[in-house]
Amino acid sequence: MIRRRRLISTAIAALCSATLVLTSCGAPENGTTSGGNDAPVGDPVAGGTLQAIQGREPLSLDPSDISNVWTHSPLLGNALYGTLITNNVETQEIEYSMATDFSTADGGQTFTLELQPGLQFTDGTPLDAAAVEYNWDRLRDPSKGSASLRQAEQIADVEAVDADTLNVTLVSPNPTFPNSLLVSALNWIASPTALEKGREAFDKNPVGAGPFTLTEWARQDVIQLVKNPEYWDAPRPYLDGITLRTVPAADQRLNTLSTGSADLASESNWLNLSKSESLGLDTEIVPMGGGQYFAMNTRRAPFDDERARRAVNLAADMEGVNLVAFEGNGVVPQTLFPEGSPFYEDISLQESDAEEAQRLFDELAADGKPLSFTFTTYSLTEARAAAETLQAQLSAFDNVEVKVETLDFAAAQTRVNSRDFDMTISSANIQDPDGPLWSAFHSSSQGNTSGIDDGRLDAALEAGRVGITTEERKAAYYDVQRRLTELVPGVWFIQSPPATITGADTHGVRLYGMGSPLPDGVWISE
Repeated sequence: MIRRRRLISTAIAALCSATLVLTSCGAPENGTTSGGNDAPVGDPVAGGTLQAIQGREPLSLDPSDISNVWTHSPLLGNALYGTLITNNVETQEIEYSMATDFSTADGGQTFTLELQPGLQFTDGTPLDAAAVEYNWDRLRDPSKGSASLRQAEQIADVEAVDADTLNVTLVSPNPTFPNSLLVSALNWIASPTALEKGREAFDKNPVGAGPFTLTEWARQDVIQLVKNPEYWDAPRPYLDGITLRTVPAADQRLNTLSTGSADLASESNWLNLSKSESLGLDTEIVPMGGGQYFAMNTRRAPFDDERARRAVNLAADMEGVNLVAFEGNGVVPQTLFPEGSPFYEDISLQESDAEEAQRLFDELAADGKPLSFTFTTYSLTEARAAAETLQAQLSAFDNVEVKVETLDFAAAQTRVNSRDFDMTISSANIQDPDGPLWSAFHSSSQGNTSGIDDGRLDAALEAGRVGITTEERKAAYYDVQRRLTELVPGVWFIQSPPATITGADTHGVRLYGMGSPLPDGVWISE
């Protein structure tokens, strides 16, 4: 049995490059981890059906409705549509698959995407530059409400030059734009012919060029996939099929894995990860900075008042939240970047001062604005526990009233997207800093959950985006860190662990981007 090592923070130092190093590297075939440091387990064996678990069921199989991060349905997206590019999560180098190049010659204002020649969707139509143009135009259309709009909105124009070449013009220069493909549906191309038939027809027969095709989707139950015999990267995939079920409850996911009823699960719970080794299970964790935070809606009262935001930050005890929600097994972010990152600064995200917090609560009350708000949280066990713990902590103070509203994912996401909340859980999970920080905190971003709108913060994010040298970017992100601690758009409470847990007989698991598992190289030894 191979015990995969945890990838926590050793790779963050690799983020020092000012622009992406674009390479064409093959993925390992021998069942080692993405880092490649564990002993091989032999050559892949063909056959078998993978029993897999996802955290959330998608609203639709349209790529625009599937989120390419580990807490959602990335295995499904990669299975149906394959990938244009991936990356090595330790070195951050780009690795090519259905694309052969994605590069810029003008500092990130324009990019050229080159495709493998002769790619085809499973309906026989070509996966060419025109198909990519069609898909990317859909994702950047605000009326579509795509889960990937925050990445796609960077695109000003796309134009197919020939069958294998696409020119991409960005709204503003961004040398690290390929990172946006890695964490979004920009990486998944579906057949325009099938998409034109409408969502209902597409959900019954989603057409991509990935390693697997759909045979059944019983909503809220099971998704059945079978091997695509025409997959471009033969002899992959090795599996005959995948059975995919949604299991939101963390304890149920771990129990299903430990009893052998599942082979692989995407995981977001620190407690599950800590228990995995003793249960004979293997883990893969992508190194990450930043994390999840309690986002305060600065667009409206009470958190349009900076004093209210600062008071909550001073009153909160995030180690206490970690203890209740994750039995103390989580990692509370102390700084935005971990030590070893070229962008690390000793600027604390955690600052507790109960006396000053109470003074601010009293001051707000004296101004006729006693703090009262609702924490809108998700139905996941750990999310609800985090919200209720903060509620209990703040109840110890005068002039504070907190209510907790727990909603299922779809309802909560609707509320967040419509900006109808006081506080909720959001995230900025950081590999290269540009994408996640811009998305979370730039005033123009659709992903700016807190609604923070600050000229100095915007200017620092813009400087970090276009900086050529590490020194230029480091200076910019120093300003970002300083300004975030001054504005307090949220309270950082837990570092995110983009991870998978697998049984001992499951091999070849490789993650890219934000913990997105690639199914084409997975194989089962039993």
